[in-house]
Amino acid sequence: MADTNYPSANNPQNYPPRNNSNTKNILIGLLAAGLLGTWGYFLYDKNQTSEKIQLTQTQATQAMSSKDSVQFLYNSSLTRLDSITGNNNSLQGKLSERQTEITKLKNQINHILRDQHASAADLKRAKGLIAELNDKIASLETEVTRLRGENQQLASTNTHLNAEKQVLQANLQTTTSEKEELAKTVDVASTFSASNIKITPIQIKHNGKEKVTDHAKRVDKLVVSFDVENRVARSGPADMYVVVTGPNGQVISDPALGSGTLTTRQDGDKPYTSKTSMEYEQGTRKTIQIPITQGNFQTGDYKIEIYQNGFKIAEGVRTLKKGGIFG
Repeated sequence: MADTNYPSANNPQNYPPRNNSNTKNILIGLLAAGLLGTWGYFLYDKNQTSEKIQLTQTQATQAMSSKDSVQFLYNSSLTRLDSITGNNNSLQGKLSERQTEITKLKNQINHILRDQHASAADLKRAKGLIAELNDKIASLETEVTRLRGENQQLASTNTHLNAEKQVLQANLQTTTSEKEELAKTVDVASTFSASNIKITPIQIKHNGKEKVTDHAKRVDKLVVSFDVENRVARSGPADMYVVVTGPNGQVISDPALGSGTLTTRQDGDKPYTSKTSMEYEQGTRKTIQIPITQGNFQTGDYKIEIYQNGFKIAEGVRTLKKGGIFG
């Protein structure tokens, strides 16, 4: 058989035999190393993720803590503001002057605190706004202190003034009472005094001449005359009332004489026969004459009473008698 370069089946070449067990072990080792590496990566990544989550939670907790602290500061400021304005009505005017600025600050602070994603810079800005708000609140507190001091001073002054008012009222009452008493005294003292009262029966003859007579049938009029004077009464008009009571006990009343009713201080209302007004000059004596006429005079006593200022200042009686043989 010819030589050939190809190995025959009956005479194989001398190659080293293959070791399948070693190869398998290598493969297993490589797989194990890869699996370990994968697990190691997963563990590392998990640790990193956990650290990131923890860091995030810490930062969130810190942010939340910062925000809560800002909220606490803000709430404290609002409490201060309420405490000084709620019970001080006198501050309402002062507060209204600064209300725009305070409202603006509160709106800005509330906007930051309501923001769920407020940054540290935002919270820092909120703290600055709260500090500015506190300055304004401190100014109001100073105003409260000043106003309280003024109110205390006013209260003290009012107490003093009330005491003085009571004293003045008491003095005024005393003065008023004394004045009224003095007025009464002056009023009574200003009543005229009358003197020299005369009651003259007059007969008027056909020729007009007048003649005094005491015969009732001949009398045409009774002339009442008297003097008055007073050093207290002021100069001016004064009214005199004459009450003439006839023998029958009735007061003579005649519209022609201006009869009427007067109010006396002692006898109440009383009818009068005639009234006359005069002009009086203070401190002087003046004579008054009042004529009393009627159709027929009766025999008997005629009582004459003079009233002025509600008081009886004089009275007198005149008797008229019958005539001669022919009556």
